[in-house]
Amino acid sequence: MISIQNLSVEFSAKSLFDNINYVINKRDRIALVGKNGAGKSTMLKIIAGLQRPTSGTVAVPADTTIGYLPQQMKLEDTVTVAEEVRKAFSHIDDMQKRLDAMTARLAERDDYDSPEYTRLIDEMTLLSERLSMEQSENCEAEMEKTLLGLGFLRSDFSRLTAEFSGGWRMRLELAKLLLRKPDVLLLDEPTNHLDIESIQWLEQFLATKANAVVLVSHDRAFIDNVTNRTIEISCGKIYDYSVNYSKFVELRRERVEQQMRAYQNQQKEIADTEAFIERFRYKATKAVQVQSRMKQLAKIERIEVDEVDTSRLNLKFPPAPRSGDYPVIADELGKAYGDHQVFDHATFTIKRGEKVAFVGKNGEGKSTLVKCIMGEIPHTGTLKIGHNVKIGYFAQNQAQLMDESLTVFDTIDRVAVGDIRTKIRDILGAFMFGGEASDKKVKVLSGGEKTRLAMIRLLLEPVNLLILDEPTNHLDMKTKDILKQAIKDFNGTVIVVSHDREFLDGLVEKVYEFGGGKVRECLGGIYEFLEKKKLASLNELERKQPDLRQSAPAAPKAAQKSAPEPEAKANKETAASAGEQKPRMSYAEQREREKMARRARKKVEEAEAEIARIEAEIAEIEAKIASGDTSDPEIFNLHQKRNRDLETAMSLWELAGQELERFN
Repeated sequence: MISIQNLSVEFSAKSLFDNINYVINKRDRIALVGKNGAGKSTMLKIIAGLQRPTSGTVAVPADTTIGYLPQQMKLEDTVTVAEEVRKAFSHIDDMQKRLDAMTARLAERDDYDSPEYTRLIDEMTLLSERLSMEQSENCEAEMEKTLLGLGFLRSDFSRLTAEFSGGWRMRLELAKLLLRKPDVLLLDEPTNHLDIESIQWLEQFLATKANAVVLVSHDRAFIDNVTNRTIEISCGKIYDYSVNYSKFVELRRERVEQQMRAYQNQQKEIADTEAFIERFRYKATKAVQVQSRMKQLAKIERIEVDEVDTSRLNLKFPPAPRSGDYPVIADELGKAYGDHQVFDHATFTIKRGEKVAFVGKNGEGKSTLVKCIMGEIPHTGTLKIGHNVKIGYFAQNQAQLMDESLTVFDTIDRVAVGDIRTKIRDILGAFMFGGEASDKKVKVLSGGEKTRLAMIRLLLEPVNLLILDEPTNHLDMKTKDILKQAIKDFNGTVIVVSHDREFLDGLVEKVYEFGGGKVRECLGGIYEFLEKKKLASLNELERKQPDLRQSAPAAPKAAQKSAPEPEAKANKETAASAGEQKPRMSYAEQREREKMARRARKKVEEAEAEIARIEAEIAEIEAKIASGDTSDPEIFNLHQKRNRDLETAMSLWELAGQELERFN
């Protein structure tokens, strides 16, 4: 469909791409991967026709349509959401105008037998057929379905776009692109401003309804679920694999290992041949063999090992000063903007050393609660920040707040104080801004490079409470993994606002869900939370939670069973009297239900065994303390940690029990 031929790009005499060739075929779902600054966004701009390469061509057939979603864009602020999204169908109006113009031209002609008249008739027929096909689709229904899938409410359709944040504006542009149904979709970090539910909807859309897709994303779960081909950009070259990202990582490692073995064997063969030539070069009796070996050596095609990008971010947060036991305590906390109650009656406690996640749909109050903790906005209820708590805050738009006219070095030099100013070059080098890179202007940096630069500010002063609002936006996968490990190793308290499932997995031990004006606590990791909420597919989410922002959350099942509402009870009795019956399950459905019940029962048993194990450890520790054996200074910390583990295990046991109840 699209052919990239001998493509080369140079910036300031430095080669970004060197003689690249590949083809984008119909139904390809390509992930462009590579480190920050490798040229992924540049590649998309060149394919979209927004930037010209230094040399080479991008061959696009005349009838091929391309849709491009950049990382940043501007929308008109004087129209409503519905009016903005209807612009996706502007091509229908253009086609109608062209058809009207042709009809007017035809009415003025009387040369019925001329080739020009016949050609005009043919063009009108073709255009009329295309217009009828486009108009046969229910544009309004498609628009509504797409907006709802991307997280908008029906009440949002009549609101002005000026009332929405940058993230929601990005969704509007994405909605317009999807509705246009281009032959090739170019998406640059489409998940940066989407919540988990919307990401899952987009995954399903791209996998089932889109044509060719080329996307840049650092959400490993997202690209694994969407793509079937991976193109890595590294050191000016590309490596093309017809597999998703996870398989690509394995295949690339195997390929480099094979190349290295072949290279080493060839180098040994070359060394042996050169040693023979050198040894017998001046012996007349060996002249024929020497000449033969020299010819053999000249004919060898030298094996080259693919250049591997070894640049690596060295990220480690400074040791956290000791804070009080409870850095954040919220009691009946609430926040409203006018008549809109963002959340209310939020009551929770974050303990020292805990790593927690704030998740939920955009607009439900995650960043708002962070601003309350930072003391930036007023609120109702009580919010206590613990003793000696020092907060390090990474805002969602941190990278956009920097002065783009400054250099990388000047950006850090202006905020650094004291002795740290003598180490700025070392810090920049650790963040891959060494040498000439420190003299780059901020405006020429990629999104990931700007995020890395903004992250340096967190290292300039030791803190014990890290609040990170979407820290992985624009970061490549290697850098995300390094950041994740640095947060794991950090001995302070961490609050992460993120929609990145892979990033949160194994990082957080508690999840706070924002929705329906409430903040709910869920002990366990992100996948335990998703399993509990049954968010494996957006369809299930829509069935169970059609509109979190407009309807109150349903009461837990246990509460419903113990104290049913009179109205619900009456409805149940009415339904029973009406003779409603559950549909009979097929044999296959019964088998599946039994299988799920066995799995749930096994979870309960495993949770009970884990509780027994932890209780035994706690009893052993308490026996030591009671006997006066406190030679180990960490015994009290260990006791506290085991009690925290017991709370988590009890919560998981309760969740497993609730799941088992569904099959009883």
